[in-house]
Amino acid sequence: MSEEQPVPTWPVGAPAWTDLSVSDIERSKAFYARVLGWDYEGSEPEFGGYVNATVDGRVVAGLAPPMEGQQEVPHTWAVYLAVEDSTATQDRIAAAGGSTVLPAMQLGPWGTMGVYADPTGAVFGTWEPAAHTGFQVSDGPGSVNWTEAMVGDFERGKEFYTSVFGWTYQDMSSEEMKYAIFTTTGGQEAQAGGIGEVEAGEQPYWSVVFEVENTDAAAQRVTEAGGAVTVEPFDFEFGRLAICTGPDGEQFAVIT
Repeated sequence: MSEEQPVPTWPVGAPAWTDLSVSDIERSKAFYARVLGWDYEGSEPEFGGYVNATVDGRVVAGLAPPMEGQQEVPHTWAVYLAVEDSTATQDRIAAAGGSTVLPAMQLGPWGTMGVYADPTGAVFGTWEPAAHTGFQVSDGPGSVNWTEAMVGDFERGKEFYTSVFGWTYQDMSSEEMKYAIFTTTGGQEAQAGGIGEVEAGEQPYWSVVFEVENTDAAAQRVTEAGGAVTVEPFDFEFGRLAICTGPDGEQFAVIT
């Protein structure tokens, strides 16, 4: 990390990082370089070949090669929420009805991560920063523009994330869907994302949206690079969005 670059400190409960476990690291690096313009740094053997994706030298996401025996596991973009105390957060998650998927563990000098499921089944991570503070840039081309939790029970999900992370909400629900914008401040500049409810029978999940300069051009690059566009570009009140899948079938969206 360059000393000349401003490094944000994400407030507690804010989306602070995203990464993806892939089956073929070189294939995925080439795909996202083509689609989002990423460069890469890292890949030290002691950290399993994990690489940081960068835009103009600033980290925006991570890619991880498969661990031994995990080549066939589902591949999804993971969202990590910022915390100040991983152990205390893990206790709050349990008290609020969540479950531990991977207990909090320190990753060398970079920070401490854990992986959990909320009471409705949506899986998310936590990140207690040290040398790696999370996103160094957001809301710019190639970076994460938005994250959202699509939970199995709207009210139960909101209650859980408020209890653990202090989220507050601006309800945006309509007759067609339940949805709210969540905000967390942690004494610093507010950070926001979304929370909605999946359709009956659908697995709850977290998702990421990457910003691009032109949604239609990015969608075309997705197909040219070997991915797929599952929802063609469309306009809505916040921009122009397309939903895509990458080389391992992982879902993500792009927005202008």
